Order: sequence, then structure tokens, then C-alpha cells
Amino acid sequence: MSFRLTFGSFAGAAVSAALVVSAPVPAAAQDAADLASAVTALRAISTMRADFVQADANGQRVKGVLTLKRPGRIRFQYEKGVPMLIVSDGSALTFVDYEVRQVQRWPIKSSPLGALLDPSRDVGKYGRVMPTGSDRIVSIEVRDKARPEYGVITLIFTRKGDAPGGLELSSWAALDSQKRRTIVTLSNQQYGLAVPDNAFRYNDPRAPVRR
Repeated sequence: MSFRLTFGSFAGAAVSAALVVSAPVPAAAQDAADLASAVTALRAISTMRADFVQADANGQRVKGVLTLKRPGRIRFQYEKGVPMLIVSDGSALTFVDYEVRQVQRWPIKSSPLGALLDPSRDVGKYGRVMPTGSDRIVSIEVRDKARPEYGVITLIFTRKGDAPGGLELSSWAALDSQKRRTIVTLSNQQYGLAVPDNAFRYNDPRAPVRR
């Protein structure tokens, strides 16, 4: 399988028409309640594992397994044949391309994924509810207008009683500062798993040692 991916393209996208449809603007009180619920849901996740499908603006799709451990840790393990890895150790996102033996690192806060990973990124402060046309779906757009280089992420939640906080993170769409977009869709979410910290290490292709 041939799939080329840049870190920038991973970290990018405005929400697609498939995720957000035209709908009357909900009441301000409902917006405030939904935003508070989304913040509660994110904070309630200690660990999560899920299958994911990632799609870029050109329609290329790739699958894998996501592992999340808050605060700050995430791993995107791509399917066989995709020689790349994205992992955060709690301080920085690392993009590893094993095919060309390249490693790139960015501070968590400089990525749209900071809304998921950076404890200092206040989703309640920088988020706003977007219309979805469905009572079951909550869409939160997160952007820091004072820091456009951080990009934009739109988090999509589905109301689910047994999910942390009553909302299940089902997908997100990210748009980076270069206007590159990516949509990630989750399935088979599992919560509260025992995840060791070494799950967020990686084999450095530039040297034989493990970091």
C-alpha cells in the first residue's frame, strides 16, 4: 500500500458536510449546557483505545488503532503497510516516517490536537457549539483567535449514556495553519484500560536505540 502523509496534513481540517448540516441555531442556554457537557466528557476520559479511519482532503483513507492516556499522551498506530507513526509523550507530538528515516516534533499546544491533549488548553474557553441538526450529536469547534497558528479542531460527540460524561467522542476534523485538513473517525471505543507509559515511546529510525 502506498500512502504518503505529512504531519501537517494529519493535523488539519474544517468539519465536512457529512459531519455538520444546516440547522437552526440552538438556544444559548442549550449551547452552554452542551459545551459544559463536552468539557466534562473529555476530562472524564482517563484512557481510551479505538479503531480509527483517517481521511485527508484528497480523499485518501488509512486505518489504524488510537491509544489515548490523559493528560497529553496519544498514539496513532497505522495499519500494516503505512510506515508512519504519530505519538505524544505528554509534552510534544512526534511524527515518525520510517520509510525516509525522519522524525519531526512539535509542542502539543502548537497543534489542533492540543484541544484533546494539552491540559492548559481550555475547551470551555475556546470552544463554541456548532449546529448539527440532531439532538444526538454535539459539535464543538475549538480555536484560539489570538493564536491562529494553533489551527482549528472540531470535535464531534455522540450522546451515549455509558460513555464518560455521557458523550462519546466519535470523530474530529482538524485544520492546521497551512489550511491542510484531516478527518478522523473513531469506532469500537474502549475506556479505562490499563495503558503503560511506554506505549507512547517509539523506535527512532535514525539510531538503533529506543527512545
